[in-house]
Amino acid sequence: MNPPAAAPFPRLRVTPRCGVARAGALLSVLAALAPAAPAPVAMAQRVELLDRIVAVVNADVITRLELDRENSIAQETLRRQGTPLPQREMLEKQLLERLITKNVLMQYARQTGLRVTDPEVEAALERIAAENRMKSADLRQAVEQSGVPFSRFREDLRGELLISKLREREVEAKTSVTDTEIQNFLRTQEAQPERVDEYNLSHILVAVPEQASPEELKLRRGRAETALVQIRQGGDFRQAAASYSDAPDALQGGDMGWRPAGRLPTIFLQALKDMKVGQVSDIVRSPAGFHLVKLNDKRGNDTPILVTQTHARHILVRLNEVVSENDARNRLGELKDRIENGADFAELARLHSDDTTAARGGDLGWVSPGDTVPEFERAMAALQPGQVSNAVKTAFGWHIVQVLERREQDMSKDRQRLQARQAIHSRKSDEQWQEWVRQQRDKAYVEYKLEDK
Repeated sequence: MNPPAAAPFPRLRVTPRCGVARAGALLSVLAALAPAAPAPVAMAQRVELLDRIVAVVNADVITRLELDRENSIAQETLRRQGTPLPQREMLEKQLLERLITKNVLMQYARQTGLRVTDPEVEAALERIAAENRMKSADLRQAVEQSGVPFSRFREDLRGELLISKLREREVEAKTSVTDTEIQNFLRTQEAQPERVDEYNLSHILVAVPEQASPEELKLRRGRAETALVQIRQGGDFRQAAASYSDAPDALQGGDMGWRPAGRLPTIFLQALKDMKVGQVSDIVRSPAGFHLVKLNDKRGNDTPILVTQTHARHILVRLNEVVSENDARNRLGELKDRIENGADFAELARLHSDDTTAARGGDLGWVSPGDTVPEFERAMAALQPGQVSNAVKTAFGWHIVQVLERREQDMSKDRQRLQARQAIHSRKSDEQWQEWVRQQRDKAYVEYKLEDK
């Protein structure tokens, strides 16, 4: 059967911590649910009564218990945020779509050889405990007190990490940003009459299948129009998001938080151009579906970033089978004495340094904070212009360092280019991931049994 529109699975960053944030949030919700956790006997009765299939996804199934668990967590999340609860039937359909999409992605990941090892799961659990200021035993106790078996919590986390790996392989590693894209982005920002670096947004997405029929398009647009009418008649945007949005942040009221301008789709920026804080856009169409965008706030940043740069040079002696720690220190001590007695530093570097800078007389050029390893940076920071350090050990070997001069440098342009690159990469990978997920979802066989009794 033809499935309805894909609900994009929640975006997961590609760092090793990506599944941890969602699991940490889940932990806080589980803790809130703890007082209502059923006794073992009651739970067994509930399993007997309610554990039935609500959807078939390829060769796998989703059960009533899984959906009820997601429903309980979602309702508690909405209550804690102060968001009015949507109708139960609407919320269940939204949650079922998310479970289906997650199931599709996990099946694909496993079929194509991706795995999450037990040590990776253990490391993620340790990070969750640390971020919640707990010991590992306390984390386990908090989860089990909520009525959720710790083994289930572990497997949920394993699934989050697996989808993170999938996104990294299929999208993040293949997303590139060109210098031309950065230059175009910076030119566009400079041309704006009002400098806006970041927007605080909420949004609603009514997703549209890739091969949607005209009737399906009309139906989907109708959902977006219904949400817009409710909002403009005074309805709560967060409730409308939880009721109608297929976006991963629907249960957070559609809250996107602060986003750099470069990370937003062009169609969003066009809609935001004439909007005032607090306003909601008209319906915006994209390949993913129909959007409503609410502008919560905006801000610019023209403050210059001044950093102290150091012009330095050094001589490096590497350790090997014939050069011991004492040999290196003694050689550098002798070289320092010669420099302080009038020998030319650059000439000695050319003759004695094991670094690639030897041909330049050991010249490192202008160095910014963070450009060198900490031991080297500390030694360099302690010197006045003209001074030569004692022998300093780093992972590369032993050095002597001379500071030639210092200056204050405005790094705003460098920061702008770095932020532009990061923002463009995030926007492109977000869009590509959403499209990739939709394609996988549309190819899956899905049979709905939610209404079966």
